[in-house]
Amino acid sequence: MSLIDRDCLRRLLESDEPDATLVFVHGDCVVLPGDRIDDVHRGLVIVGRDELLALLSGVDVTDRRLDDLAHRLDNVVRDLGA
Repeated sequence: MSLIDRDCLRRLLESDEPDATLVFVHGDCVVLPGDRIDDVHRGLVIVGRDELLALLSGVDVTDRRLDDLAHRLDNVVRDLGA
């Protein structure tokens, strides 16, 4: 079972927050504005929207591409000990 999936990434991309960040909190991916990320959440940050957009630069944002990135980020979450 994936911890990070395509829907998590879509929520991050579609967030109205200019500094939206994907954070893993209590077993779920949550999009938080950058100014709400405190010391408690800092170690749980997966990716910021700007970083995600950089990873998607020059490619079409397809379900397949989001699935691939979600799989890579899911590995990051697991490495963090989730």
